[in-house]
Amino acid sequence: MILETFEPIGNHDRRRAVEAEGMLASLNAAGVLTAADIHVARTLARAAEERDSLAVLAATFATRALRSGSVAVDLSQLPETIRGAVPDDDWPDPDEWLERVGSSRLVAERALVVDQGLVYLQRYHHQEVQVVEDLRARAELGPPAVDASVLAAGLARIFPGDGYAEQRAAAEVVARSRTSVITGGPGTGKTTTVAGVLALLAEQAAAAGERPLRVGLAAPTGKAAARMKAAVAGALSEILERTTDPATRRIIEPLAEVEPRTLHRLLGARYDSRTRFKHNRNNRLPHDVVLVDEASMVSLTHMARLLEALRPSARLILVGDADQLVSVDAGAVLADLVAGVEEGSHGAGEPLVALTRLRTVHRFGETIGALAEALRVGDADKVVDALSAGSDEVEWIRDVDPGVALRPVLTRHALAILRAAQAGDASTAMAALGAHRLLCAHRDGPYGVHTWNRYTETWLAEETGLTFYDPMYVGRPLLVTANDYATGVLNGDTGVIVASSTPAGVPVRMAVIDGATGAQRFAPSRLGEIETMHAMTIHKAQGSQAAEITVLLPDEESRLLTRELFYTAVTRAESRVRVVGSESVIRAAVERRVVRASGLRQRLTAGQ
Repeated sequence: MILETFEPIGNHDRRRAVEAEGMLASLNAAGVLTAADIHVARTLARAAEERDSLAVLAATFATRALRSGSVAVDLSQLPETIRGAVPDDDWPDPDEWLERVGSSRLVAERALVVDQGLVYLQRYHHQEVQVVEDLRARAELGPPAVDASVLAAGLARIFPGDGYAEQRAAAEVVARSRTSVITGGPGTGKTTTVAGVLALLAEQAAAAGERPLRVGLAAPTGKAAARMKAAVAGALSEILERTTDPATRRIIEPLAEVEPRTLHRLLGARYDSRTRFKHNRNNRLPHDVVLVDEASMVSLTHMARLLEALRPSARLILVGDADQLVSVDAGAVLADLVAGVEEGSHGAGEPLVALTRLRTVHRFGETIGALAEALRVGDADKVVDALSAGSDEVEWIRDVDPGVALRPVLTRHALAILRAAQAGDASTAMAALGAHRLLCAHRDGPYGVHTWNRYTETWLAEETGLTFYDPMYVGRPLLVTANDYATGVLNGDTGVIVASSTPAGVPVRMAVIDGATGAQRFAPSRLGEIETMHAMTIHKAQGSQAAEITVLLPDEESRLLTRELFYTAVTRAESRVRVVGSESVIRAAVERRVVRASGLRQRLTAGQ
């Protein structure tokens, strides 16, 4: 296990806990625990009148776990690097430690919970249990009523022929289920399936004589919601082309008008809380169907809030790639749901969630598809084989100094953007921007976004003789990093600064942003939080694609180097991928999984 640590910058580093004592002080000095971790645990200890230092230490690690994306801490799995910061004689036996925590005042006062061998902060244990209880309550209602003849006719029309067989089978499972998950990699037809399911459910409501279907579409981010709208609208358009009956068309057409929103907006964001929403058990969502795209990015907290806000009779459809990177916040709900259902399918009982997995990839060429599948299943030898195949689709760069190989690639793409922007040709500039992405694991350091943005600007300056001291230079590729609902510019939108002129012929610069409604032009001063995007992080790239992707893997010691990171990066490519990293780095990435301590998977399995 690679441990996230920090190196204190002097005694005034805000991460230093100057008043900490004993093991807390040692672990803070070693960069394992931050002052914030210790402060939270000590505050809980004071409130519970806890005197046991080992119980306080467990509370500190439970707090630290949240920063790493876990919802709890497994004391027996703390790595050797942590124990090395404390003398061996002082480090507790994990079983005895867990037993002492279980009998502590912190547990008696419900500040901590010990369950399934894990130590939780009470809030996250409550959320995890609540998610399973809500799923179980939905399952106990039984499957919704379905008109079999209407469903069969709809499936045959919406998903005709052998080419749609996989999506047709998945759509039937979802249409017959109250709670369902559609998972699969990029290009497997998830959007086609989703649009077809919505059409099928609208037809079911009409056949039953019910009012028109009330649909809620949501995604974790504004950019993902915007992509969802365009993708679903396109898929519905194809369905309508295959639907000749005017009455059936009138049933389906309103679905294209449904406006996807962020999950926060769907639930009703409150100004006084970041984790509570206007819609809850006492004020349910009005929708008959709620569909959440990019569900791999939904945290445990937000899944709990969504489930409690749903009407019991409403259908819930979660869509996403369970093999991608997980939520930035605590939890890996989609991955746990998928694994829990798949593991539970070997035992007795009906699953709490209906799972469908789409496997046939329609987007990639053969070699990229083989690379993605080898990454998904964790076969390092096949990953190396796919990288070494000599295909035009996949290039492997193993140079110690990646700058030598990447300089001509990055300069060529940056120059294409610059030339189009200087000519005021926004559409060509945006096309050049979408032709290539350099994806990095980190923001800082030798393999980070900031470093490679600087390299690219330096190489571009040497190539053209221009300087790029002005932050809004013509040809600057942009990445929006915060939502601005006043302008409609959303976190994750991309753009370019292009040359333009006023009606009077005065030269000006304009920011052309590819947003939810297409390309929009803004004065650069109107934009809020933006970054240069010659390079971007793999996390930021989730849900987007580019014709050509270059993946710059970090060194083997990076805690971010995981199979999920590598898979997510590779599957952003539409036609070509370039991987930069040694064979040892490649194999380390394949073998290392994102590990998040959680009891959700076990609860789901036990609940079936």
